[in-house]
Amino acid sequence: MSRYDSRSGDPTSYRDRRSDSGLGAPTGFGGSVQHSSSNRRDYDDGGSPKRNLSLDGLPHFEKNFYVESPAVRAMTDAEVNEYRQQREITVEGRDIPKPVKSFHDAGFPEYVMEEITKAGFTEPTPIQSQGWPMALKGRDLIGIAETGSGKTLAYLLPSIVHVNAQPILNPGDGPIVLVLAPTRELAVQIQQEATKFGASSRIKSTCIYGGVPKGPQVRDLQKGVEIVIATPGRLIDMLESNHTNLQRVTYLVLDEADRMLDMGFDPQLRKIVSQIRPDRQTLYWSATWPKEVEQLARKFLYNPYKVIIGSSDLKANHAIRQYVDIVSEKQKYDKLVKLLEDIMDGSRILIFMDTKKGCDQITRQLRMDGWPALSIHGDKSQAERDWVLSEFKSGKSPIMTATDVAARGLDVKDVKYVINYDFPGSLEDYVHRIGRTGRAGAKGTAYTYFTAANARFAKELIAILEEAGQKVSPELAAMGRGAPPPPSGPRGFQDRGRGYGSSRPWS
Repeated sequence: MSRYDSRSGDPTSYRDRRSDSGLGAPTGFGGSVQHSSSNRRDYDDGGSPKRNLSLDGLPHFEKNFYVESPAVRAMTDAEVNEYRQQREITVEGRDIPKPVKSFHDAGFPEYVMEEITKAGFTEPTPIQSQGWPMALKGRDLIGIAETGSGKTLAYLLPSIVHVNAQPILNPGDGPIVLVLAPTRELAVQIQQEATKFGASSRIKSTCIYGGVPKGPQVRDLQKGVEIVIATPGRLIDMLESNHTNLQRVTYLVLDEADRMLDMGFDPQLRKIVSQIRPDRQTLYWSATWPKEVEQLARKFLYNPYKVIIGSSDLKANHAIRQYVDIVSEKQKYDKLVKLLEDIMDGSRILIFMDTKKGCDQITRQLRMDGWPALSIHGDKSQAERDWVLSEFKSGKSPIMTATDVAARGLDVKDVKYVINYDFPGSLEDYVHRIGRTGRAGAKGTAYTYFTAANARFAKELIAILEEAGQKVSPELAAMGRGAPPPPSGPRGFQDRGRGYGSSRPWS
């Protein structure tokens, strides 16, 4: 039996989640009085009694589950520093736990370890290595890591431990864990992981997002689910309709916080968080750390740990080869077709556009020219978006055009090429777009069409290319110095001689 299963207090207020037995605790705030060893003093060590809501009358709850393994305890400070340097882990905060080198060092219960074994994982990623002990200690946490770094499991596995230490849900109770995500696609993918890793302990989860009928989501909430993954707008709708409440939430995750701010969700986030008890544990995940994200974190978190994988400066995944072609707007489509002729080998190709209209127009033109393309964007129904994703993932339609709705959180294995037909509105979005390839240790290639209208981004784009060890064309370098682009553009991807554009990157 795991150390997490030896729970204090009234044992009948907990259930063995791998059986159907278990009795509910007496009702209180959110439906349950939580008998545990946590107390106000414990929370003051790691949480926030200074948040707006009062803690008076709220039942205590368990949230510190971390017991350092002998192997981790034996690591010297020098060994810890060397390990962090090797894996590019930077930490901030007080009483920072040492990183774990193996799944067993994290001390997860057997039912979690069984799922890890089934998934075939061999060792924790850097964000998991340092993030798991931080999250299991019950403290607020800021995690900065690039997409594809394994951060979903960095917060989901501790959340399962957290749920299993709380009293079971009573009728009318809302969730214990709330994960907020910016897009439907990311929310669905998070729920798939929650279902997979929560199944062995019978933890129920549901996904709440717009664009589909509310009925099935309402029924899930009414039956009672321990984990809710939601987009902000639909969750507020459910709260205002009294289909759920957040009074039992003690573990809050904000995933892709930078993207949620980019999409204007700041007011919705504040409204949602205001309905959650102040002594919750909050985990705040972002791929970048702009000032707006930092300001929001200060309002939602208290005395957090902070872990950064790599650098907090914006940078691209080094496993991705990046090619930038200086073109005019009129040249784009012909160049796209020539590029597809060179690289099309049945692999998945993701093409990004700025607008829904442009996405549909280019997709129609590609299909008329015989290319197997489908499109995905915010105006499509959820059923259609799901179908397009399914066709793309299966390889039946290996070319997918998309707006930025697919830039973050879209986890499609084996996307070999990303093409920025339109340059995005920020360098953060550029990094996230190309991050759809080169995932989980694989190599990838990104092609970008860059016009005179994008010139203001040239200097920052050059910095990203240089940091990743990519060649910068003379034309782009000139634009970075303020020079106008050449009238017809260089030969771009087809110019292999100078080393900064190759139509066959794998040759």
